[in-house]
Amino acid sequence: MRALPTALLAALVLAACGGAERTQQADAPARSCPPLPTGEVALPGGTFTMGAKAMHADEGPERQVTVGAFAIDRTEVTNAEFAAFVAATGYVTLAERLPDPALYPGVPAELLKPSSLVFVGAREGLASGDPSGWWRIVDGASWKHPEGPGSDIKGRERHPVVHVGYDDALAYARWKGGDLPTEEEWEYAARAGLDGARYEWGDAPPDPKAPPANYWQGVFPAIDTGEDGYKARTAPVGCYPASAHGLFDMSGNVWEWTSGRYGQGAEAAQHVIKGGSFLCADNYCLRYRPAARQAGPPDTGSSHIGFRTVRRGSVEKEGATP
Repeated sequence: MRALPTALLAALVLAACGGAERTQQADAPARSCPPLPTGEVALPGGTFTMGAKAMHADEGPERQVTVGAFAIDRTEVTNAEFAAFVAATGYVTLAERLPDPALYPGVPAELLKPSSLVFVGAREGLASGDPSGWWRIVDGASWKHPEGPGSDIKGRERHPVVHVGYDDALAYARWKGGDLPTEEEWEYAARAGLDGARYEWGDAPPDPKAPPANYWQGVFPAIDTGEDGYKARTAPVGCYPASAHGLFDMSGNVWEWTSGRYGQGAEAAQHVIKGGSFLCADNYCLRYRPAARQAGPPDTGSSHIGFRTVRRGSVEKEGATP
């Protein structure tokens, strides 16, 4: 078992980020998805208002930030794309490796096994409001086995890859010839020209009967009504409307790694994740907004963190469109 520090687990839960049996809810009918979007979107860069008047303390203050030109993936990296990377390189993710004992002083070696965090939800006896009951550190959980041994990604090739740590995401990006976005680049892309807006689509709250993204409808963590077509789980990438920049799933579905550092001191070891996930609910975290940010786990992933890549410099390349 990967014995993550209590403070880290608490931080993940505060993000409504999410542990091995999935929340026991009947699946809603999956929504019909258009053809899979591919390639990149070339963005010119510019100056924009980053941050927000603090809905959460770490989001402010609002400030003017300038980014250069870059191209960003239209969608989150999928299981199929990550599988191609692993097949080509033999890469082994952090969740598939034995944890470094130096990072877990005092933890018996027999408890340090390849594992990852999986959201289980508020089952009977866990609805008391204690976040530690909503997650499990599951031995054997990884990108290939999202809920742990016995699960796989068959039929989920188009879903975003999860259980990837920052180092895993960066390794993929470098293999592809790119990088992970800075926090500033990610937020610039997510805002899609709507400077200062609360959501990527504007200031109006989402219509729960016609959700524009995969997030939690209902009372978290007990009931996800699944009006968006997916109950307490990832959706295939590109199923919801694109932003004004032509990007998909910048809100909800899975949190996305950036190269930004979360804070000062010990927090500087943690990279910022952005965008919220399928676990973000209006009653709990409301973090499926461009300004929202959270610290990602330093040495592993979880069942609701993924990523997309960027490429800087000349963005004139096949697949990159303005």
